[in-house]
Amino acid sequence: MSEALDTSHELSEVLEDLRRHLLWQEEDGGRVLQVDARLAAELRGAGLARLRAQAAQSAAPAAATQVPPAARPMVPRVTPPEPERPLAARAPQQAPVRREAPPPPERLIEAPPQVRPYTGPLPGVVDGERPTLDEIRRELGDCRRCKLCSGRKNIVFGSGNPRAELVFVGEGPGADEDVQGVPFVGAAGQLLTKMIEAMGYRRDDVYICNVVKCRPPNNRNPEPDEVTACEPFLRAQLRAVQPKAIVALGKFAAQTLLRDSTPITRMRGNWREYEGIKLMPTFHPAYLLRQPAEKKKAWEDLQQVMKFFGKQPGQRG
Repeated sequence: MSEALDTSHELSEVLEDLRRHLLWQEEDGGRVLQVDARLAAELRGAGLARLRAQAAQSAAPAAATQVPPAARPMVPRVTPPEPERPLAARAPQQAPVRREAPPPPERLIEAPPQVRPYTGPLPGVVDGERPTLDEIRRELGDCRRCKLCSGRKNIVFGSGNPRAELVFVGEGPGADEDVQGVPFVGAAGQLLTKMIEAMGYRRDDVYICNVVKCRPPNNRNPEPDEVTACEPFLRAQLRAVQPKAIVALGKFAAQTLLRDSTPITRMRGNWREYEGIKLMPTFHPAYLLRQPAEKKKAWEDLQQVMKFFGKQPGQRG
């Protein structure tokens, strides 16, 4: 019995040493019990050999020599440490390649109508047929296609010869035009009438219209959505009249028809083309009223139009 107690005492000391080793590992930051595999095997073998010797020599009943399961010393199972694996060589990271994303479709939609290609249908126009101004006006109806309708008194569609060889296109109606429903009847219109007569025409000989058909509040510039709403009717009007030449009065008329954002000061005086029709950009009469010194340049532009038609200043017919 005394040998059994001695053996249990020795095993307890072994376990205590292992416990202290475990505590040392935890204090040192370890997470796994690091014990030499050979030493662990020797300790385990020595303990088992002593227990077998004790069982063979003991004459006492087995019940007296067996240690209850609750008090039976447990030899910890020690797993030998896995060999360290070399870290895989990491490929040098390449800087990400920045690629320019394609412009979103919203960018095209937000572009001003003057520089965005027009691809929409023309109201009142049937492919292969020449429309009439009356058909286009009926299609326009009591237009509510943009916010300008809320402040207008009259739609200013256009006036003049429906088969004119020369068309004048302006920007939009002013206060007088809004009241009368006729384009270019105010101060700027009176100047335009003089310009037309100086070219050898009467107002009834030519056709006059605007990019937008309703007056912008306080005579401000037409906004992109307003131009977009009205432009199809302007293009349909030109399809109906089919002139030989167009005089674009001011930047909105010139830029909208030509799809060119070049300033009017650089465009004016140079023949351009709109769907096979000669187009001459020049200053708007309202601008000439504010800048009288520019009238000479505008007259030079109109003289080129007269030359195109073989007319002399003051010549009628």
